[in-house]
Amino acid sequence: MKVWSVLLALSFALLSGCLVTFKDPIPTSDTAPPKLLGTWTSKNAWGEPLELEISRAGASDQYKAVSYRKGDRKNRDEYTFTVSRHGSRWYVSAALPEKYGANYVIGGFDLIDNENAADELVIYDLDLERMQQLVDQKTFEGQPIETEKGDGVLITTSMDKVFAYLDDTANSDVFLKAAQYQRMTK
Repeated sequence: MKVWSVLLALSFALLSGCLVTFKDPIPTSDTAPPKLLGTWTSKNAWGEPLELEISRAGASDQYKAVSYRKGDRKNRDEYTFTVSRHGSRWYVSAALPEKYGANYVIGGFDLIDNENAADELVIYDLDLERMQQLVDQKTFEGQPIETEKGDGVLITTSMDKVFAYLDDTANSDVFLKAAQYQRMTK
């Protein structure tokens, strides 16, 4: 099994409130790993099958994630995101609609290349409570926010300082596993 440890800045499938958001987007300079593109499948907490489609979107540095319950493409979430690599990790950034605070979100993911099974995509969110503690401890500048989808925190610290913290493997506890997908086979 080959693991590509790739931390991204977007939890495309799970934007349900309680978000860690950022004032600024991630500066882009990289293209996503080719294995990220494609259709992925999973199940939600109620056992319903989910699909996540990731593809290129317009400009060479933009990608699109479309998430929906299997067979229900009418009720879907769709986000455009960018990718950037810092240190040994990859990050993505997505602008959020007004109902999520109209800022930017960051998250993470691992791509796992399984030799005898379908590839896996593990998506991580930033831990809201941990990030709020970092604001309270003055590690980051920010403030609590309320959106129609729930409470969150807006980080206003420069992205250079944020990346210096996130790139340090000692701080990997700020990421929580949010979802796990398998590559959809034809």
